[in-house]
Amino acid sequence: MQVFIFDWTAYAENVDKFKIDGEVPRLVGEHFEPEVAVNTYANHLAAWEELERQGFDGVAINEHHGTPFGMGASPNLLAAALSQRTERLKILVYANLLPIHEPLRLAEEIAMLDCMTNGRLLCGVGRGAPREYKIFNVPMSESRSRFTEAFEVMRRAWTDDRLSFQGEHFSFDDVSIWPRTVQKPHPPIWIPLTGSKESIEWAAEQDAAITPGVFPGPMREDTIRYFAECQRKHGRKVDPNKISIMVDCYVADSKEQAIDEYGEHLMYLFNTLLRYDQVWQSDVKKTKYYSSTAFEHLREGAKGTLAEDDTVFNEWTIETVRDAAQHMPIGTADEVVERILAECDDAGANNVLLVCNRGDMPHHMYMNQIRRIGEEVLPRLQAHNVTVVPHAEQREAAE
Repeated sequence: MQVFIFDWTAYAENVDKFKIDGEVPRLVGEHFEPEVAVNTYANHLAAWEELERQGFDGVAINEHHGTPFGMGASPNLLAAALSQRTERLKILVYANLLPIHEPLRLAEEIAMLDCMTNGRLLCGVGRGAPREYKIFNVPMSESRSRFTEAFEVMRRAWTDDRLSFQGEHFSFDDVSIWPRTVQKPHPPIWIPLTGSKESIEWAAEQDAAITPGVFPGPMREDTIRYFAECQRKHGRKVDPNKISIMVDCYVADSKEQAIDEYGEHLMYLFNTLLRYDQVWQSDVKKTKYYSSTAFEHLREGAKGTLAEDDTVFNEWTIETVRDAAQHMPIGTADEVVERILAECDDAGANNVLLVCNRGDMPHHMYMNQIRRIGEEVLPRLQAHNVTVVPHAEQREAAE
């Protein structure tokens, strides 16, 4: 099994101090502390170097805009910096948000990164959160068509000697990018599948690696089942090596210690960071971001998808943390290993993206988690090999 750490690169300072009447206002220049930002980037790069020393397979970084939740406005810049500090660690950019960017420039940057990493790059692609469309003034109704068209430009830029393309959103005439990618035909494509069937169909068409569902449960199971159905239409079976899941974890000497240490950072994540300057689904539903058939493959409809605010936007108390911790890999190393392996086996995932530094966790705590996971958890995860995708097998057996 491959083991990655997923890192949002959150702004290191707690922004609750800026709250007015219980809400964080729009964060502007007067709230920004340059030293905090400088240390945020420096500390995260140092932590990612430690991942290589500990033997992790890779790090995953992502793109968000205008929020202290994630300082990765350009994950490709972070990947470039890390490429020169590591030699073995895979770098998963998860993900570049295709609808809000110029695709030829992205294709060039990905090619550069693949050269700078000597083929260690994994190319994640996504559509992005509603906030990103608001910031870049891109109509959400164009999200799907921009995503599909942008990737086609990127794919052909990597694989064609000369690219000419005429589309609804982008047009290019006789272009040859330089440099080209190290990996052929291009770096592996990864995509998170958080609900819509069109994304699942696209992933199967491209034979992309997937991260199905936000949490365990019916939504993830149905996503895998439908992905398997789509893969069969292309003459393929679902490969556990192309499935990953994201798992929150925290290693301590006891569950109670883990809750005491990690709880406040989880509460800050849910109560402040995730809610900051959010575009709510009541407004998203007025657009055509999701099609009318987007969730028809899911037995519970949009429940458990990011199309429902209550999937992630809930108020957390310490009791919420305690309740959640009873079902999460938070506690002793033995419990963490057992729960992660059980979730990977259920999903048929031979890759896991561990999140262990939510919210405003101090740098020393993050480094401690990297080392404890590296020493007490990582070897047992990497020794495990998932060979079956149960929910895909169930669909095949039923047919």
